Amino acid sequence: MIKENDGSVPVTHTGRVRRRRGSNEVPADVDQSNGTKLLANDQNKYKSMLVRAYSTIWMIGGFIFVVYMGHLYIWAMIVIIQIFMAKELFNLLRKAHEDKQLPGFRLLNWHIFFTAMLFVYGRILSQRLVNTVTTDKFWYKLVGNLIKYHMAACYFLYITGFVWFILSLKKKLYKYQFGQYAWTHMILIVVFTQSSFTVANIFEGIFWFLLPASLIVINDIAAYIFGFFFGKTPLIKLSPKKTWEGFIGASVTTIISAFLLANIFGRFQWLTCPRKDLSTGWLQCDPDPLFKPEVFVLPGWLPEWFPWTETQILPVQWHALGLGLFASIIAPFGGFFASGFKRAFNIKDFGDSIPGHGGMTDRMDCQMVMAVFAYIYHQSFIVAQSVSLGMILDQIVMNLSYEEQRELYSKLGQIIKDRQFGES
Repeated sequence: MIKENDGSVPVTHTGRVRRRRGSNEVPADVDQSNGTKLLANDQNKYKSMLVRAYSTIWMIGGFIFVVYMGHLYIWAMIVIIQIFMAKELFNLLRKAHEDKQLPGFRLLNWHIFFTAMLFVYGRILSQRLVNTVTTDKFWYKLVGNLIKYHMAACYFLYITGFVWFILSLKKKLYKYQFGQYAWTHMILIVVFTQSSFTVANIFEGIFWFLLPASLIVINDIAAYIFGFFFGKTPLIKLSPKKTWEGFIGASVTTIISAFLLANIFGRFQWLTCPRKDLSTGWLQCDPDPLFKPEVFVLPGWLPEWFPWTETQILPVQWHALGLGLFASIIAPFGGFFASGFKRAFNIKDFGDSIPGHGGMTDRMDCQMVMAVFAYIYHQSFIVAQSVSLGMILDQIVMNLSYEEQRELYSKLGQIIKDRQFGES
């Protein structure tokens, strides 16, 4: 008979005692709430910090250069980022064995993606394209016709992709193919559509793109630094290296930075003037009242030795506080969403295109949330809701042909002349 082991320690064939760690026993450098090393306890943190810092410097330098080049170059940068993000997400659910049996199926994903890109950017930039070619009669007519049939063309392209998908269905691969088709549309809705609001912000004035994007970068860097040196208390299980110390320190830093950066950015017409066409020339305009300095009297409780009793504040700085608050408290949840997503698929990063940061999607998760909020905030609280002369002129140029515009000009001239005679 075999005797029962009543509490004795199991012995291996080599005679060595194997000690099994208890279920509640956790190494000292591992946080017990989530089982993952905190950044403050990571032995390799300085090496990873140097790699991350090196990549960050290159990204910030390239970002500044693109912003200096102007609206079209920023738009091109956004398109490139969207393509990289789509590539990373397409690869996430692909299976090599199934793809070998479906030649051309990857091309279908990109067909749907670029069709959506043509539709969204066509809607956003059509008016500016018309304004660019207004002086040339031939190009004006050509662009007018393209815009008129833009929606029909995009719909035809999408239906072509839909028919393509149906004809490509293969037995025993239905589930995989429909999963890829649904995944492609999820990418368009969650990733592409949200990030496209960034382009709308750019042409309202680079300020409305640069400030929100800068606040996300500042928040990310500040959260990393505060968490690096002071992080001890885990923030959320979805993102184990995030800490309350990093979150709070980054929030304070971001809100202060929003107020100060709005004053700096708001003094450059290149950043504040909206771009009405697709040219690349230097912009000059009459500054919006939001960007005209106002005297602000400092509170009386400041000490007597304080050298100033008043200062100049741009009205847009108060709006910047709202953007800073959102960037520091709500936008990070875009990162938490991405962290949960990666955990669901058991991956560390979406890609490896940026050393120390992961893939492009890893860097843009919070930016997408922020871009949508910045656009909605601008349209709701900044843009005048009443009908303006500029809005009427835009509608005339957009919807009337060249001959109809000349006829309208002639009739308006006659109406004004009749009124002058009536008043005299």
